[in-house]
Amino acid sequence: MKRVKSNWSDVILVCRKCSKKLDGGFGPDADEKLAKVLRKEIAREAGVHGKKAKGRRAPMGVIEVGCLDICPKGAVTAVRASAPREWLVVPKGTPAPVVLARLGAEPQPAPFSAKIMPISSSPSNRHAPG
Repeated sequence: MKRVKSNWSDVILVCRKCSKKLDGGFGPDADEKLAKVLRKEIAREAGVHGKKAKGRRAPMGVIEVGCLDICPKGAVTAVRASAPREWLVVPKGTPAPVVLARLGAEPQPAPFSAKIMPISSSPSNRHAPG
């Protein structure tokens, strides 16, 4: 077995069956699935220096799961994995920032990471005689 690292601190589970029934319904043109819109919003909010934090580099993940057995009409069921007692029925057309706020899952910007180079590796950093 091999471990794979990720920056996720939380996961949002979105019902795949509800999303399929709506055939989109979210985003600026109301033609995208809730999961995709949430991923884009998380990447946009957590980006640093104009770069988006996507996939495993994002601060939280969005995963479509099988039917959650709520089956609301004109809406999608979502739940934050760290708060399994609080499920959210998201009506078609709800903006992604509102959904993230209601789930209590507002992403934080990724921490700045810089590569640290040893001082002795550069010829210009050598001590001058004298």
